[in-house]
Amino acid sequence: MKKFTKLALVSSIALTTNAMAMQAMDDTALSATTGQDGLTIGIGISKIEIEKLLIHDNDGLAAKGAAGDLGFGGTSKAGAIVIKGNGEGKTANHGVVIEANMSDVTNPTKYLLASHNLADLVIDTDAGTGANGAFINVAAEVSGLEINIGEIGVSASGDMPAADATNIRRGHSDTNYNAILSGLTLKTGKMDANIQLGAAPQGAMIKLDTTMVGGLEIANLGILDNSTKTADRAAGEIFIESIKVTDATKKDLTLKQDISIIGKDDASNGYIQIISHGGAKDNYIKGIHLGSYDRTAGAVQTTSIGDMEIQGLQTYYGGNTLEPKGYTQGAKITISGH
Repeated sequence: MKKFTKLALVSSIALTTNAMAMQAMDDTALSATTGQDGLTIGIGISKIEIEKLLIHDNDGLAAKGAAGDLGFGGTSKAGAIVIKGNGEGKTANHGVVIEANMSDVTNPTKYLLASHNLADLVIDTDAGTGANGAFINVAAEVSGLEINIGEIGVSASGDMPAADATNIRRGHSDTNYNAILSGLTLKTGKMDANIQLGAAPQGAMIKLDTTMVGGLEIANLGILDNSTKTADRAAGEIFIESIKVTDATKKDLTLKQDISIIGKDDASNGYIQIISHGGAKDNYIKGIHLGSYDRTAGAVQTTSIGDMEIQGLQTYYGGNTLEPKGYTQGAKITISGH
């Protein structure tokens, strides 16, 4: 895919939506209440709905090899990842539904900010040190969220809208479509992040160094295999009731990540780099089902293989072939186009 087309699309949707509900205080008002200049923004959104989200790969997969070979099947025709409603619950008619995480029955506001905003931002500008040292610092606090994602599939992209079209929708082919994931729900706790634009004396554009109360939960995850689907047989599915991730021996989840945008040089066209270093994690995977799964009626025509528990999972990156190998705890992930 070309460069950061996918990321730009997602970012533009998020920024457009959030901009509609920002409540800002000017420097004078902020100074009077806190004794400091700067800008505070409270994003007072309680719910976000996205009807359909499409990420287009405009040049598809290059044709190569012969039938049966790895990677065979490319036509160089545009395809799209599609997130749309799956006809169930909150995602019946919407691909993405984001709202406050109020899953704790005894204390519904447990995972929310004191302001009950989706996010609170404190923005300061600073001269920094030396030449080109100026930067903007954005301290962000984010409420716990429940993110419901509907069906995720792959489809042929629609044609680009003509110059005289009445809207900008490109869409996808309903007749050339295969579902990949039947849906999932993510539940998060409160998070803090710090963003620096311009110079970044903190060492990365975005730094996460926070504890997510209650950990991270992924629920109702279904992975579909349409290669086995026939006229009288449903697509095969791996269905997982829930995955919980916490720090080792804890109930909360520590997030420590450095996120940077790396520019073009002689060896690379540029990419996003994410370095995580939050320590060992425990994972509990509940209710693993194989076959076909009816979320409303419960498991049907499935084999249940029980639960899976992973204790103290620790990843490493870097290192070399000589002793000491010098591995660094954590993970280093890069995202780029090709």
